[in-house]
Amino acid sequence: MRRRFTLALVAIWLAVFAPSVNAQSDSRQEWEQVLAAAKREGKVSVLGPPQVQARDVLTGLFQKKYGIEVEYLGRLGRMVATGVLTERRAQRYLWDVYIGGTTTGITSLAPAGVFDPVEPALILPEVKDPKEWRNGVIEFADRARLQLVFSPYQRGTIFINSKMVKSREIRSHKDFLDPKWKGKILLDDPRKPGPGQGTFLFFYLHPDLGVDFIRALGKQNPVLLRDYNQELDALGQGRNPILVGTSDASAEQRIRQGIPIEIVDPRQVKEGSDINPANGALGLVNRASHPNAARVYINWFLSKEGQTAYVQAMGYVSNRLDVPTDHVPSWRVPKPGAIKTYTEEALEAKAPLARLITEVFGR
Repeated sequence: MRRRFTLALVAIWLAVFAPSVNAQSDSRQEWEQVLAAAKREGKVSVLGPPQVQARDVLTGLFQKKYGIEVEYLGRLGRMVATGVLTERRAQRYLWDVYIGGTTTGITSLAPAGVFDPVEPALILPEVKDPKEWRNGVIEFADRARLQLVFSPYQRGTIFINSKMVKSREIRSHKDFLDPKWKGKILLDDPRKPGPGQGTFLFFYLHPDLGVDFIRALGKQNPVLLRDYNQELDALGQGRNPILVGTSDASAEQRIRQGIPIEIVDPRQVKEGSDINPANGALGLVNRASHPNAARVYINWFLSKEGQTAYVQAMGYVSNRLDVPTDHVPSWRVPKPGAIKTYTEEALEAKAPLARLITEVFGR
């Protein structure tokens, strides 16, 4: 009887745990093979954000850990798209990994056939297990699942001069429609790409705001500017008490300098704010010059180590659940159900939004 019971336990263990053990063993073997091949290639070529702190994280740590050189080019999204497509027309395939915004990938790179699917490149168990990621899924920005989203965070969209306005006064975006704010609200011009346009995309997509709110806001005669520094100067100097849709990273820099600017906590605003990853999407470039090094790089970057270093340097929030968030204000952590302004579906709303913005603010 005892022997039969023991055999039954062994059978249960084999049925439950053996597949997992075998899978881990297979992953280790695959990883060792890919890593050895990557070291023979000796280099990985990465297209990334232009910020110095991004360059430092995306090169030095990986090179030190694996002894594989990182060739890095930091560029704004529009420059990345122009450069890559020009190279490809000349039959030059220079890059292995893309790290940047979803707009560039969805509107320019993916339609030109630049990406291969990322998922087959995921090897490490801590990277490919959905349970390690927010909401139990590995998130992609597009329907074809070519751009993996790793750092969506809650945006700050409302900025006030703290000497002129108390944050508790702002409980809804519809508060801006009060006649007392007519002619006093400053906007980052939504007719150009940038955070102002992203904020208006949030307005457009929000079921409680939408077209009617945008038209009503236009009737408040807001002041439109196109330069973050000018916008924050006007706010900090008190020429305008409220600013909507500027760069929250630039605003945080001014706040650290002691300028009387405050970012209104979106958790206190009825409609909240949108989620956006900024330079928080990853793509695997096809026809890669260093395909094995690219796989090693992607797995390192999406690991706890890589994600922690990157989001802390950039002030982002990782989609990995094991990456700390204590380096950012608590309101930055994505709120479940918040509107996403970076997905393929959201970007498809940009064309009708552009027509509406032209109607409201002119060209």
